[in-house]
Amino acid sequence: MTTTEVQLFPLRTVLFPGGPLPLRVFEARYLDMISRCMKDGLQFGVVLIVDGPEIGGVPAKHTCEIGTLARIVDWYQGTDGLLGITAAGTDRFRIHRAEQQADGLNIAEIETLPAEVALNLPTEYAGWPVLLRAVIEDLGKLYATVEKHYDDASWVGFRFAEILPLDNESRQHCLETFDPLERLKFLRPLLQQIREGKMQ
Repeated sequence: MTTTEVQLFPLRTVLFPGGPLPLRVFEARYLDMISRCMKDGLQFGVVLIVDGPEIGGVPAKHTCEIGTLARIVDWYQGTDGLLGITAAGTDRFRIHRAEQQADGLNIAEIETLPAEVALNLPTEYAGWPVLLRAVIEDLGKLYATVEKHYDDASWVGFRFAEILPLDNESRQHCLETFDPLERLKFLRPLLQQIREGKMQ
């Protein structure tokens, strides 16, 4: 097992492999982190906060164990002076050890987890790519640079998991599911509820 050290960005959201993550950064510790990542071509780790605030210092022990590495693909300076970035999810990882530095930045020793093997979307989900394509086209710029794989079960499942109005517990469940067909089975009744107007 090979481990590496990464800087963590705990959030109240779940990042999936292949998915976009728009962020507005204003805390000094994260501005420094983003600057280092951009300068040295590094990735940072996104993990879901289990409890505690999203800003002002979140101990690493209050996050989920499995997260997703993020690569910065774009940045801009907002009219309000805040730094805006768009990151893309790459590999999932598992935290083995984590600590919070004096400046509040969380550092973790992680194991990168294997990517899912591409798998053709089963015929029973044949209508999903059509719906997904329409939603992604409506979302416009956010998905403009995302590589599209509408015939891949893993990619389709991850996209629905991030787009559907799920609670974070359900999103994290999808992230921690390593069988793309099991993920689709989990999402199917949720998508059906939305189609029938039963999900708030």
